[in-house]
Amino acid sequence: MATPAQIAVLLHLRDAAKASDHIWPSYAACEGVLESAWGTSQLYLRANNVFGQKQSTATSEFPTLALRTREYIEGEWQWRPANWVHFPTLAESFTARMQLLKDDAAKYPNYAAALEAETGADFITWVSKTWSTDPNRGKLVLEIYDAHRGELG
Repeated sequence: MATPAQIAVLLHLRDAAKASDHIWPSYAACEGVLESAWGTSQLYLRANNVFGQKQSTATSEFPTLALRTREYIEGEWQWRPANWVHFPTLAESFTARMQLLKDDAAKYPNYAAALEAETGADFITWVSKTWSTDPNRGKLVLEIYDAHRGELG
């Protein structure tokens, strides 16, 4: 179970997701706590970057923060340099992430399926198949949601 400080991060992320009109804000908040290590990652703290969005032409209006990343590649965890988006607010991180899913839905069928999902759990399952290199991401996000659905309301 999460600490009171972690629950505060979870609820803060849920509120930011709601402010961005995310289609599944409580589930997105659970993604956010997983991606940001419950609000303790440097990317979250220094760049309001909830989902680990790397810099791209779609986010070029935002500044860049260079940090190393740990990615699961060819069956093993590896450290790599990366350029990340620095968002002015957490809500903008959620908005940009939803826009990326919409923009890339034709390229990545899992994103299209996530955007059409009828439940938050289905959204997480589909989006996690492409969003992260961690093969356990979807399961971990759903475990967080299940453990904290009472707090999320």
